[in-house]
Amino acid sequence: MQQDFVEIMSLIYIAQQSTIYGGIFLFVIGVIGNLLNIIIFSTTREYRQTVSSFLFLVNSIDSLIHILFSLTLRILSVGFGIDLARKSLIICRMRSYFITTLTLISLSCSSLAAIDQFLFTSRSQKLRELSHMKQAYRVVFIMILLWIAHGIPYLIFYEISSTTGTCINTNSIYANYLTVGAFLFLFIIPVFILIFFGYLSYRNIHRIRILSEQHADRQLTRMMLMQAALVCISTAPFTILNVFSVATTRLIKDLDQQMKEYLIAAITNLISYFHFVVNLFI
Repeated sequence: MQQDFVEIMSLIYIAQQSTIYGGIFLFVIGVIGNLLNIIIFSTTREYRQTVSSFLFLVNSIDSLIHILFSLTLRILSVGFGIDLARKSLIICRMRSYFITTLTLISLSCSSLAAIDQFLFTSRSQKLRELSHMKQAYRVVFIMILLWIAHGIPYLIFYEISSTTGTCINTNSIYANYLTVGAFLFLFIIPVFILIFFGYLSYRNIHRIRILSEQHADRQLTRMMLMQAALVCISTAPFTILNVFSVATTRLIKDLDQQMKEYLIAAITNLISYFHFVVNLFI
């Protein structure tokens, strides 16, 4: 009995320390990096005239908000035991809403950038004309509205459990949707778009002799692979855990199982922030 208690406390301690030190490190790097990107891409004229730079600016703003809001709550709850989502229904719902919505917006920006790269490097004039700032403004505006509307059920179906005191989804139909939707929208679709359109862009550039001689094809291949790898590393564990959590929400688990899942969730959630920090340096 005493050995089990020591093991549980060790798991909690590891989760706390990894979240405090790892979370604060990611917070500092992410805030500074995203702020610098926002300043550079919003004040430099040549950057304001390309679609990819605009998408990078939107992604940086999204990432900054994500880090300031959700990572702060994560450090407080796991690192210092101050879980505001257990005390406030508004925070319970808003946390789930913002985490999912901001993640989807960021992944969509990365996906749109890959598509724009394909359009911009195409030999077809009609396709190149689609890579235009006015088109980008419309697409990004519609995309943001879509994901904002998509997250509304979080504001309706999430409640603070009367038995566990945790923030949970109370609608079984929506839970089934999240199980499938999270896997598709947070992992499968963005990875497919990044690889598919990255390959098409590579093929376009390889056919253009000047760009090929400047090794632009190698640079694009490197960027494409790193983007896809980053999405896989940062979102795959989070997505799998999210699907598992939703699927087992109503199962009764012993304390040892809960603590093991607690540690895994703490580490997995930290890894998910790599996309909002490391993406700055690709």
